[in-house]
Amino acid sequence: MPERLYLYDTTLRDGQQTQGVQFSTEEKLQIAQALDSLGVDHIEGGWPGANPTDSAFFDNAPQTRAQMTAFGMTKRPGMSAQNDDVLAAVLNANTKAVCIVGKTHEFHVTTALGISLDENLTLLSDSVAHLVASGREALFDAEHFFDGYKANPAYALQCLKAVYEAGARWVVLCDTNGGTLPHEIGRITAEVIAAGIPGDHLGIHTHNDTENAVACSLAAVDAGARQIQGTLNGLGERCGNANLTSLIPILLLKEPYASQFETGVTKEALQGLTRISRMLDEILNRVPMKQAGFVGSSAFAHKAGLHASAIAKDPTTYEHIDPALVGNARIVPMSNQAGQSNLRKRLAEAGLDVPKGDPALGLILDEVKAREAQGYSYDTAQASFELLARAALGKMPDLFEVKRYRVTVERRKNKYDKMVSLSEAVVVVKVDGQKRQSVSESMDETGSDRGPVNALSKALSKDLGQYSAMLDDMRLVDFKVRITQGGTEAVTRVIIDSEDGAGQRWSTVGVSANIVDASFEALLDAIRWKLIRDLGEKNA
Repeated sequence: MPERLYLYDTTLRDGQQTQGVQFSTEEKLQIAQALDSLGVDHIEGGWPGANPTDSAFFDNAPQTRAQMTAFGMTKRPGMSAQNDDVLAAVLNANTKAVCIVGKTHEFHVTTALGISLDENLTLLSDSVAHLVASGREALFDAEHFFDGYKANPAYALQCLKAVYEAGARWVVLCDTNGGTLPHEIGRITAEVIAAGIPGDHLGIHTHNDTENAVACSLAAVDAGARQIQGTLNGLGERCGNANLTSLIPILLLKEPYASQFETGVTKEALQGLTRISRMLDEILNRVPMKQAGFVGSSAFAHKAGLHASAIAKDPTTYEHIDPALVGNARIVPMSNQAGQSNLRKRLAEAGLDVPKGDPALGLILDEVKAREAQGYSYDTAQASFELLARAALGKMPDLFEVKRYRVTVERRKNKYDKMVSLSEAVVVVKVDGQKRQSVSESMDETGSDRGPVNALSKALSKDLGQYSAMLDDMRLVDFKVRITQGGTEAVTRVIIDSEDGAGQRWSTVGVSANIVDASFEALLDAIRWKLIRDLGEKNA
């Protein structure tokens, strides 16, 4: 019968310590509900009393199946656990579980705390005993444990035994600096269990400073630990924490873990993993990492013609799992490495069924290769590739025509006598049989200049007749520029990522010696692809 393995998420606390990350209370509530739907066992909501956002979160914490957990520190030296206001603030969050962090490395005890080793042992046991006496599930994060164990194994073990004997449900071994390697994690975890801390009371908390956080967590599990702490998308201080979006599918889908353990995550819930991962990036206003394992948009992308040909026959030739198991999808991007099988599959995904041997296939491949020689890249710009293919197949609807456009950039003083930039774009289109002219500025509602591309985007979508309303939910989420040739004949490639209210996300490319022209070409493609998808080829 499979053993139970417990998942402890600290996205809302340790993840919030990521540089540039600051959740609002509303965002923390949204993330907590997503974590609960996934099936983790503990959700660490933050450090009550440390900041207003965390305190407000606990005041409004959602009802969850997962054990909501407050995080804090042990009582301070020189006062009792009952009279420590920092420890009291954690208890006052009224969560059923409380996780406190304490010292297990003699260097930190004598240098950071400035107390004796024996006094620290009393501090640890008194703090945990107070939590247990208050009716809470007590978890202890053993800070710097692995470094402390390597420096003084006897004392580090004394610390663990002090909290375990005081009633801690979970004793969590923390690789706080993230420098311990998997073989060391495995060996030391096994030695801790041999010294008397049962594996079903032992957790692991790793950081990713050597890119080994996931491997280190698995090494601890292999050695007998039965709780894993981590974060969504590997958020965390410095290089981040163990990434639960990698660990969870490994535990459910890979042997020996899949048959040896069970977690609170079901196979059905696992299918929402990619959506939850990207929801977090959306909250943070970050572009999802394409190369992320399992959930990245490139995790199941097959660029080479040889690969794509084999995938069409049997996906297991180049895929270690079915992408649908984690809510992801297979992608066959277009590039100058592509063969006709790759091309036909990509066309079919776009709803363009072209029979094998059709002369149009060769024409499309030749066009792709010729344009990539000019600096275009259809590897990532799938929407632009689809438009190119439609044009070659005679299936490009006549939506609108751009007659001309102009962009001006001006530097001038504002009312505060400060020099500011302002861009203005004029676009003339022919749509519904009429010419229409639109003018837009780059200034947003806060008075900040958003640049010439922003002005162009607004002007282009401002008056497209019957199509204007369809663009209301479209927005640009990323803008990348690359110079593909150096010197005086430099060519600029612009990749634009767009998104709409229905959750569609697509990429388009433009190339020119002029960055504004390249941007405008990518914008045109983005709008045309959106209209074709929303209208449907039949109605377009």
